[in-house]
Amino acid sequence: MTQQIDITRGRATAARTQESAEGVRMPGAEEPYYVPAGREIEVFAACHGRGLPVMLKGPTGCGKTRFVEHMAWRLKRPLVTIACHDDLSASDLTGRYLIRGGETVWADGPLTTAVRLGAICYLDEVVEARQDTVVVIHPLTDDRRLLPIDKTGELIEAAPGFQLVISYNPGYQHALKDLKPSTRQRFVSLEFDFPPPAAETTIVAHESGVDEATAARLVRLAARVRNLRDQGLAEAPSTRLLVSTARLIAGGIPADEACRAGLVAPLTDDPDLLAAISDLIAATL
Repeated sequence: MTQQIDITRGRATAARTQESAEGVRMPGAEEPYYVPAGREIEVFAACHGRGLPVMLKGPTGCGKTRFVEHMAWRLKRPLVTIACHDDLSASDLTGRYLIRGGETVWADGPLTTAVRLGAICYLDEVVEARQDTVVVIHPLTDDRRLLPIDKTGELIEAAPGFQLVISYNPGYQHALKDLKPSTRQRFVSLEFDFPPPAAETTIVAHESGVDEATAARLVRLAARVRNLRDQGLAEAPSTRLLVSTARLIAGGIPADEACRAGLVAPLTDDPDLLAAISDLIAATL
């Protein structure tokens, strides 16, 4: 028996989408703060205009997620963010049948919702998801721009404005958790890194409320701690950690105490590295 496939556009099913639109962030009045490092805004906008999916590569906490929020606001598109993990299944993305009021009803997953709405769909740390889950996005990354849903027999054509964005941290992943070439080659890639010192100082001051001098000292400390990666530090302190530390200082916590709680403890439990970072704090602050 041949399965009947229903090809639908997103707008035709707006009523059902509305039921599952939780988690969709509409662009607000306030621009998400973002300091560009190069021409990533122009490249991303060009990809959006031509329906090209984008892959953001860079270390944890360097601004990838904020960049996507900024671009969704700039392009006036809804944003759906999905945090990927080992247990994420294809049904978690596309949807599943649920029992409600004694009836079986279909509930769209976040990817399906984004496809119907024409939203930007951001899959954060996509390599954490299983490979069989990642394959679901393949038909959305080429000229077809289709999402097949086997359970309902639908083949959904992405609404205008839909764009797929994924991110991952190449330095953190090991060989068993890298993207397959068949997935990587479907995306335009944008490289991210920690901002230059002057820009990172501006960001830390703006996001935390500390003065520029305090922000500059934290950035100098972070640069020194990042050099400890050669001595076994698994993850370098991110801009996000600096902002959290600076917010503690802005809240009245002494700088050395804020650094130990907000910057050092989240990085490592190794006694030698803790001692080395403590020395850097004393020398820098």
